[in-house]
Amino acid sequence: MSKLIIEARINEYMMREQGNVNVPYTPEEIAADALACREAGAAIVHFHARKADGSPEHSAAIYADTIRTIRRGSDILVHPTLGYNTMDDHTAPSRLKHILELAKDPSASPHFVPLDMGSVNVDRYDPQARRFLTTNQVYSNPTGDLMYFAEHVRAAGLKPYLTCFNIGFLRYANAFADMGLLDEPLYMCLVLTDSIFLGGHPPSLQGLQSHLDHLPPGKKVEWTSMTYGGNLFHLVEAIITRGGHVSIGLGDHPYNEYGMPTNAELIRRVVDIARACGREVATPQEAWNILHPQ
Repeated sequence: MSKLIIEARINEYMMREQGNVNVPYTPEEIAADALACREAGAAIVHFHARKADGSPEHSAAIYADTIRTIRRGSDILVHPTLGYNTMDDHTAPSRLKHILELAKDPSASPHFVPLDMGSVNVDRYDPQARRFLTTNQVYSNPTGDLMYFAEHVRAAGLKPYLTCFNIGFLRYANAFADMGLLDEPLYMCLVLTDSIFLGGHPPSLQGLQSHLDHLPPGKKVEWTSMTYGGNLFHLVEAIITRGGHVSIGLGDHPYNEYGMPTNAELIRRVVDIARACGREVATPQEAWNILHPQ
């Protein structure tokens, strides 16, 4: 079993008033959090650029500033976003524009680019009120857009991070690999969703196993898992002992059941579980070597 790659998902579009004041917004806050997570044991930091008030920021200049500030503090691998469903212009070139600009500059180029391998409804459901809080939110990733992403991400020398909400996404990833659009090992994130988020597999052993039962057959795969909207720690040991990697952070869930933790505190908790299971944790360089074998 390879060493455990821990990804710190430090902010997504989680707002502080949703439950945890430690969610970082600014480039300086993101970089400080990345350093703390690296020191705690994370090999990768995933972040969304944000304005000072927490609203989404999509400019390449802010992403470049953030990545350079991260790099001044640590060697952690960098994984930005394509903007989820928050951009006004949802065309593939617009969504990838900042990534391709970053890739031209070694000081600001990321290591990974997310490819969400399908489309999914992302409306939030209130089970107490028995109603949806919204009814028209779709995270749209048409096949042609995904082909555009795969082609240009490869040309830029970056590694796709294949985000999979359900089995259909996994089947798309397999088809893209069959078409020669993706290089092995495939780096796949198996998404579990909890609480008011219904689009992914449930955060249970059955939900995780149904993902694992449909990993691309015959392909070399390194997989990680996360829970959006819920506590991943219920499954961390199962993920680790099944050979997976762990993606966790305040961007997905505030973890206030543990007080008011920082992202670094969550990472340390994962490291403790991994070592109790007898599995060592990968450094950024070791993680890179696992995902880019010679």
